[in-house]
Amino acid sequence: MRKKEATILIVDDDDDILFSARISLKKYFSKIITENNPQNINSHLTKNTIDVVLLDMNYRIGFEDGKEGLYWLKNIKEISPETTILLMTAFGSVNLAVDAIKKGATDFILKPWTTEKLYTSVNAGVELSRSKRKNTQLETIQEHQDKEFHQKTEHIIGNSTAMQSAMNLVKKVAPTDANVLILGENGTGKYVFAKEIHLQSNRKNYPFIHVDLGSLNENLFESELFGYVKGAFTDAHKDTLGRFELAKGGTIFLDEIGNLPLHLQSKLLTVIQNRKVTRLGEGKETEIDARIICATNAPIHKMVDEETFRQDLLFRINTIELNLPPLRERTNDIKLLATHFLEKLTQKYRKKITNFTSEALKAMEKYHWPGNIREIEHIVERAVIITDNDEIEVSDLHFSAKKIDVNLGESLNLEETEKVLIQQAITKHQGNISKAAKDLGLTRAALYRRLEKHQL
Repeated sequence: MRKKEATILIVDDDDDILFSARISLKKYFSKIITENNPQNINSHLTKNTIDVVLLDMNYRIGFEDGKEGLYWLKNIKEISPETTILLMTAFGSVNLAVDAIKKGATDFILKPWTTEKLYTSVNAGVELSRSKRKNTQLETIQEHQDKEFHQKTEHIIGNSTAMQSAMNLVKKVAPTDANVLILGENGTGKYVFAKEIHLQSNRKNYPFIHVDLGSLNENLFESELFGYVKGAFTDAHKDTLGRFELAKGGTIFLDEIGNLPLHLQSKLLTVIQNRKVTRLGEGKETEIDARIICATNAPIHKMVDEETFRQDLLFRINTIELNLPPLRERTNDIKLLATHFLEKLTQKYRKKITNFTSEALKAMEKYHWPGNIREIEHIVERAVIITDNDEIEVSDLHFSAKKIDVNLGESLNLEETEKVLIQQAITKHQGNISKAAKDLGLTRAALYRRLEKHQL
């Protein structure tokens, strides 16, 4: 008979009872822990995922009222609510049994027991514990799924050749489980396309989990993506699923992957290759079932040449590569996008604005849109708020300052250009990192990494 993967903790001050229970159960379950001091219960619960606790009711000589057992019962339920608790006593009492059940015990075992009775009760306890953990996981997954999908996502809008080509690729790749890498400048709609791929896939009824690697603290990378068990670190009060496990059956979207440091790239590569994660503080591996979509605005192929991004990781994530065009290269879509945002925002602010003047549309078509779709929405929103007319005029449109004047002489080196742009942005905003990052279209974390890279 194959042993069931389960951890059983037996707590009793009688070593003979511990020995007998261990011998009876070890041929059925993979891990049996015995403990003769109830004061050590918390330590066992912290170090292990306990499925069932067999708990003696009395520990002090001369006391047979079961109060100690009830005390530790309450303690275990508070620390590990998914653990099944079976109380043991040689002094059967109906009232005590009822009280124990009310406080959270699952069953009441009288000493001496038969091996068959003990196995039956413990096995039922293991199944109950697993069911509770599964329900907790499902609730967590549903919570994340609801949070993601209740955030309204814009539709993909555009009739330009570049956009039609991108949409055709989405239709082809969505029904597969191929890993997708989406490339494009900030504001070009990488998140929207990732979600569209998910919604057109066979995984659409399962979670879509978005992870912004650009804003994720390096120290939290493993705990956030891979999860952790109770006691793995100071604030780990309960077992917690990582984003890969939360995405079970669905899609995980790893945004800003180009900002991931090399030492974390290797850890991510291992997970993607093996399709398994290991939670912090736990030795066993858990298989993952999630479609992986990544995105970045960084020149990732150039980064591979410079050895700042692993080539083997790039091979893993870009089975299909989707390049999104900047708005300045799809001027035919500017009117469509502006009109879409106008309709949406006039409803939001309850204003009656019918259109844009022809001059306003021409101005928008000539503008270079460094912030792409995100910027056009922002500019239209501001215009809707400030205008007193029934049409948006040029004077209502607040375009950002002229392009930063990069003085590099004849040099077209990208590294030099990036360094000068960062220097000018920092100078322009008088050292304000948040404002400089926003102007450059970067997150604060991404800007800090570039400052360190260029030794600024």
